[in-house]
Amino acid sequence: MKKIALAISFLFTSAVAVIAQRPAPSNYNANTRFEQLGSALPTPNTFRTASGAPGKDYFQNKADYDIKAELDDENQRIIGSEVITYTNFSTDDLRYLWLQLDQNLFEKNSINALSKTGGVNPQMSGTQLTNMNAPGAVFGAVKADKEFGYKIKSVKDLKGANIPYTINGTMMRVDLPTSLKPAIAVSLKIEWEYNITAYYGRSGYEFFEKDGNYNYFIAHWFPRMCVYDDVSGWQNKQFLGQGEFTLPFGDYKVEITVPDDHIVGATGECQNYSKVLSKTQQQRMKDASDSKTPIIIANQAEAEERIKVKSTKKQTWVYTAKKVRDFAFASSRRFIWDAMQTDVYNNGKKIWSMSFYSKEGNPLWEKYSTRVVEHTLRSYGNHTIEYPYPVAISCHATRGGGMEYPMISFNGGRPEEDGTYSEGTKYGMIGVIIHEVGHNFFPMIVNTDERQWTWMDEGLNTFCQYLAEKEWDKDYPARRGEPQDIVGYMKTDKTQQVPIMTSSDNIMAFGPNAYAKPATGLNMLRETIMGRELFDAAFKEYARRWAFKSPMPADFFRTMEDASGVDLDWFWKGWFYTVEPVDQDLAEVEWYSLDTQNPEIVKAEAKKEAEAKGKTISKMRDKIDIETSVVEADPSMKDFYNSYDRYAVTEADQKKFEAYKSSLSPEDQKLLESGMNYYVLKIKNKGGLVMPVIVQAVYEDGTTEDFRYPAEIWRMNDVEITKTIPTAKKVKKFKLDPYFELADIDTSNNAFPKEPEAPTKFQLFKQRSFGPQGPNPMQEAKKNDAAGVGSSGKN
Repeated sequence: MKKIALAISFLFTSAVAVIAQRPAPSNYNANTRFEQLGSALPTPNTFRTASGAPGKDYFQNKADYDIKAELDDENQRIIGSEVITYTNFSTDDLRYLWLQLDQNLFEKNSINALSKTGGVNPQMSGTQLTNMNAPGAVFGAVKADKEFGYKIKSVKDLKGANIPYTINGTMMRVDLPTSLKPAIAVSLKIEWEYNITAYYGRSGYEFFEKDGNYNYFIAHWFPRMCVYDDVSGWQNKQFLGQGEFTLPFGDYKVEITVPDDHIVGATGECQNYSKVLSKTQQQRMKDASDSKTPIIIANQAEAEERIKVKSTKKQTWVYTAKKVRDFAFASSRRFIWDAMQTDVYNNGKKIWSMSFYSKEGNPLWEKYSTRVVEHTLRSYGNHTIEYPYPVAISCHATRGGGMEYPMISFNGGRPEEDGTYSEGTKYGMIGVIIHEVGHNFFPMIVNTDERQWTWMDEGLNTFCQYLAEKEWDKDYPARRGEPQDIVGYMKTDKTQQVPIMTSSDNIMAFGPNAYAKPATGLNMLRETIMGRELFDAAFKEYARRWAFKSPMPADFFRTMEDASGVDLDWFWKGWFYTVEPVDQDLAEVEWYSLDTQNPEIVKAEAKKEAEAKGKTISKMRDKIDIETSVVEADPSMKDFYNSYDRYAVTEADQKKFEAYKSSLSPEDQKLLESGMNYYVLKIKNKGGLVMPVIVQAVYEDGTTEDFRYPAEIWRMNDVEITKTIPTAKKVKKFKLDPYFELADIDTSNNAFPKEPEAPTKFQLFKQRSFGPQGPNPMQEAKKNDAAGVGSSGKN
């Protein structure tokens, strides 16, 4: 501990001023971290304003569809025709239109197939070697005995005249006979067909060998319009399989012809339930419309009967959907279907929550899926905008993963054949349903450019998923959102990372980069940088401004600042534009206290210090080795100083102290008597990324106190800062980031004095197992129950 004197001539305005803050070494480059993004963002204009809101000239074109399609169950094929009515709301003349042909991803010579890289693994199977450069092989979706991709039969106008077109990979340019003028619409009639791939994570079929039937999950299945906007003109980047979809809004009428024993779920509202459902199923729908819990519309017994008969007849399901950017559907004779129609927001407007699943999904799907759908709508609506559509659907597609489309999603999460499931399967299923249903908000309503910016839908959606998971179960084992959960990724080699602001097809470590890191960043803004009140208001304003419109990154960044009054450019620059990590190092702490000059205190402390220093090894041994000293043997050798107490307080000491006190102002006297301690902390920014500094003081009495400093503390020096913390109580330990808010990649340097690191754990090599991992806990509990052992599991 060091003593500091109270200067008589110094006017104190606060306790912190007792010790001057040490000026940090000059670091001119540090200021650039807190300069505005400036030219990194596009210049505001009349389409997109500096506040982040749509401008007075903002526009978006509209694409309406009238589709007639048949699902060929015998050959796993889609045959369709569509009339697209495209309205030009831009101020530009359009000489041609661009359409997306996503199924061409699976053609033999697609860019996806030809741009694959990788070597040969000696352990590869023959099938892997054969298919390593096959189209779609990365997804395991195609068969060698079929041709995949669109077969475009014709492109005509409504009078039947052919319109010339050119196919370039996954894009098709349609050359109009005359330019499409502003505020004018044009209609195209297109006929096509394609072979359906095996389910690969976004769409396709799942085949059940035991009963010879298919579950179909059909998406990006018709030629779809590209977006024409003020940012990119035509967004006609090729579909390479990673960067997803960029689509305009429109109204849909879709007629889907399927085997008449199929159950269909789709985007929008069915217009002919009275024709496609039995009287019993219609009554169940009526019952579900007033139920607060799911009602089975098509049950498993009915599905089993349909599987046995396998009808060869057909029937057509008719759907309409307003103001959507896409359309998808699911169809199977194996489906179980449950639903409920509830007033999600207590505003008098009921919304259908539905689930479609085959028996392989139970018991998980019947118990959880539809309830999770409703919960997702409520949670997301509370954090963004209320869900505007009449229905939201979750379909059970595979064991894992999921994919989203307007009002419908295809989700994983499958129990074992005996009906048991692991904890990971349960929470994985709930999480993926929340995530994929949540995509209705991002990007189905807030309609971002997924082909270019994956994070704008996946990152924001993962953040809202994290909030919804906690609201489902306070102890939910969320995978993404907590800052400490991103540390593993942030610690990886920088050559294996790219900034969040990287175009979709060029992202490495797709999940951590585009999902987890932006979601974590938003959580840090909400909890640590902005606070919940400011963040929540700004985030809702972004959703409100851009609902049914198409924002870009700058619109999000600007809106969050505009609506909160918080300058966040330093955060966008660091978290979104670089791969720097957070690593704050509490390098040094110095302890100061006021020199009160009170002789009773000063001399008592001096005595205590002298006594402590007097316990040397030599003096301890001398007490044994020196039997009698000269002074002890001859008392005449003593004088005044042998009995003098140099630490005794004299009258002169007291007078001097009283004179000193009388010279102080009342404020200074109060401060002098406070007994304050002053701790000077030296903190280094070893990671490079600036963040707020959060310090916890652990006092000698066991209590703690937190001190929070904004990121701007680094604005004069982003390498090293010195901060003085005054405390009334003595501090035993200081710790940085005590609540794991900052994704600090090295917590071993966060405490002073340093804390011992936890021992490294290891297992004997012979105990390591590469075989089956044994039954899941539910299976083990069943086994114990059957044996009369009992179990701790609860339903």
